[in-house]
Parts: sequence; C-alpha cells; structure tokens
Amino acid sequence: MGPVLESDKMAYTAVDGVLHVFRRRLTPPQVIAFGDVLPSSLRAMLVYGWNVDAVPLPFGARSEMIREAQELRQTHNITPLNVIEATGYALWRHVNHRDLTRVLTHIGPEAVMFWHVPGVSEKELQQQIV
Repeated sequence: MGPVLESDKMAYTAVDGVLHVFRRRLTPPQVIAFGDVLPSSLRAMLVYGWNVDAVPLPFGARSEMIREAQELRQTHNITPLNVIEATGYALWRHVNHRDLTRVLTHIGPEAVMFWHVPGVSEKELQQQIV
C-alpha cells in the first residue's frame, strides 16, 4: 500500500482529511447514509465540524482531492500520495461490504470510484473481525 504512517496522529490526520474530502461532495442525507455504515469512531470524524449548509463540491481529479486531504492541519500533515487508497483499504476491511456498496452505489459512480482500491483483491479487502 505504499508509505507507512509512523504514528497514530499521522494516521488520524490522513483519515480525517480523506473523510472531509468525501463529505464535502455529499448532500446531508448522503453524509448520514454513509456515516450509518461506518464504525462509530469514523462516523464521529465524518461529522465533526460539519457545515450542513455547505453546497456539495463536485468530485474532481484524484490528485486534486489528495491535495485537499493534505491541506488539513498543514503545519504537521505528511499525508502520503496514496492517502485515499490507503484509507479505502482500511475502510473496506472494517465495514460490511454489502451495506457500504449499497450506500456508495446510491450516492453515485463517483463515490464508488472514490473508495475503489485499485490492484487489491476482494479477498484482501474482506472485512476483518474488529
């Protein structure tokens, strides 16, 4: 999966940035539906500081969304370039695939592609016992 983050703080910042990038592209009902399939700690990160009145942004190029994730806490953010894929990898291993697939499909193909982890088999992404 690429670079390893050296501390929990680095991992938290990376995941927080990715969740915020994704959230900014959703309507409030979509954020709630997505949050409903997440573990409670990720759900809390997803909605923390959320401006529910913000107009959703369009999904952009992957490189643009990665830069956006890297903007969170800029003074100490060393988020790697594979941050979205790495977060997606961890996410798929900790959620019910049927539920997440249903929600992402309902949101749309851009949401499905956002969380797609290229080059990783379905077997490797299987939900782990948490």
